[in-house]
Amino acid sequence: MNTMGTRQLSHNEIKGLSYIRDSILYRGEAPTLQKIADHLGFKSRRSSALLIEKLLGKGYLAKTPAGNLRVLKDTGIERSSRTVEIPLVGSAPCGLPMLAEENIEAFIPVSQGIARPGASYFLLRAVGNSMNQAGINDGDLVIVRQQPIAHDGDRVVALIDDNATIKELRHQGSKIVLMPRSTDKTHQPIILEEDFLIQGVVIDAIPNPA
Repeated sequence: MNTMGTRQLSHNEIKGLSYIRDSILYRGEAPTLQKIADHLGFKSRRSSALLIEKLLGKGYLAKTPAGNLRVLKDTGIERSSRTVEIPLVGSAPCGLPMLAEENIEAFIPVSQGIARPGASYFLLRAVGNSMNQAGINDGDLVIVRQQPIAHDGDRVVALIDDNATIKELRHQGSKIVLMPRSTDKTHQPIILEEDFLIQGVVIDAIPNPA
C-alpha cells in the first residue's frame, strides 16, 4: 500500500470507502447514493456522487464494464503488515474463469496465518444452505486455496458447466461425488466423471455478520 496515497484521502473519503467496501463484501453490491449520504451525514446524494468521483480519480474505486463499483485498493487502516490481499470473486461466477477481472469485486486483506505464503487464494460468497452442516452458511465468505486436485472429505469449489458450487468431495471408484452437507434434505449428491474442474479447496469460512 502506498501510504502517501492513503494520506490523500479525507476522513469522509476513508469512511465512505470502508462503507462501500463492506457493502460489496457482505451484500454483494455497492450502496446507493442515498445510503452513502445517510451513512456519512450528507444532505444530498450529490455529495455522495462527488465522493465517489474523488475515490475513482484517486484510484481507490473503479467501474466494471457494466457500470458497477469495485474496490481497487483499501485505506490500509486496521491492517497489519502480516496480511495478504485476496480477490473476492463474487457469489458463483458463471461463464468466465473464476479469477477473470470481470468477476473480481474487491481485494480483501487476510492474515497470513490463514492464507499462508506459497499458494494462491480467492474469496467466494456462499449462496444457499447446501453446506450449513459443514460450517458454511448462506452469505458467508469462504477462503479458497487454488488447486486442481483434492482429497476425500475436502470442501471444494467445483466448476460444472461454468457454474461454481461448494460441496464435499468423495471418490467412489471411477466416479466423483459432490456431497451436500445440509439440514435441508432437498439437496442431493452430484455424481460426476470427468466433466468438471476443481477450482480449489475451502480452508476457512467467515460468517456473514448480517
